[in-house]
Amino acid sequence: MKTCQIALYPGDGIGGEVLAAAVRILEHVESLSGKFHLETTMLPWGSDFYFEHGEVVPEDYLDQLRQFDAIFLGAIGDPERLPDSQTVAHLIQIRQQFNQYVCLRPVKLHPGVRSPLLNPGEIDLVVVRENSEGEYIRCGGWVKRGQPEELAVQSAIHTRSGVERILRFGFELARKRRNQLTMITKSNALVYGMVLWDDIFNEICGDYPDIDSRRQHADAAAMDFVRRPADYDVVVASNLFGDLLTDVAGVITGGLGLAASCNINPERDFPSMFEPVHGSAPDIAGKGIANPAAAILSGAMMLEWLGFDHAAELVRNGVVRALEAGETTPDLGGSLTTETMTDHILQHID
Repeated sequence: MKTCQIALYPGDGIGGEVLAAAVRILEHVESLSGKFHLETTMLPWGSDFYFEHGEVVPEDYLDQLRQFDAIFLGAIGDPERLPDSQTVAHLIQIRQQFNQYVCLRPVKLHPGVRSPLLNPGEIDLVVVRENSEGEYIRCGGWVKRGQPEELAVQSAIHTRSGVERILRFGFELARKRRNQLTMITKSNALVYGMVLWDDIFNEICGDYPDIDSRRQHADAAAMDFVRRPADYDVVVASNLFGDLLTDVAGVITGGLGLAASCNINPERDFPSMFEPVHGSAPDIAGKGIANPAAAILSGAMMLEWLGFDHAAELVRNGVVRALEAGETTPDLGGSLTTETMTDHILQHID
């Protein structure tokens, strides 16, 4: 039996609620399989930890996380008590310091889920977001802060090695799917960083003659995600563009309550991190109605990453069957609680 060490990081808001639901599912498929064991460690970090210790995370948080095989995150953010820039900063550091340069966000319209689009077609794509540099690098500063002449500078960092490795990852993924790739850029306005993306794309696309590849500007992609999302397969984007487009993609496939993601280090030199896209949703925290599907599907991605493909498929099938049967929380038009929707998913796995 293979044992994997998993860090459970509930975080803030609904993070603890959806993470607890996902852990129930993981424990269940573990018992069904009998071939692996997930040994979990709870990390009580977040805004509550801040008000007790003066920091959102302990000083050695990276050293603590480094020992695990994977990190399973609930959600980060408590805007009524702490600014997002303070709570989310260390999350970005985890991604960058652990070289989790691939953020995978699958986007699929499941049977039984209603899209706000009139004729959505069959939506089944995956966004490959560059996760370690770009617009989310802390490069910049303030001058005369708080004064009328205040000036803020925020620079995006794009490196040849960073762009090439994420593009090649996307091309290889496209070969496992439908052999189609779209790279998102904005080189008509951002004439340095995004032109570098264009140049590298032009250099390497010839290495993948079997892939139907193209470039598209971010604003046009946002429009086409709404107009004709079924045209997309693998989408590769920079940190900011990938973040924005996946929120659009989540909404057109039923909402962020279904949007799973992972932040992976493909070389496996560091632990990878798995998390729902939806955030901490403070407006419904504590009400017991948060949709657990995104966290549960993120757990399935973690199982697959750890090598437990059959267990991952069991989890996905359980979620899909529950959605198809209309057994959902209020965000999808149902009346179930977080706990009872999890119960239904467990029943469908059985």
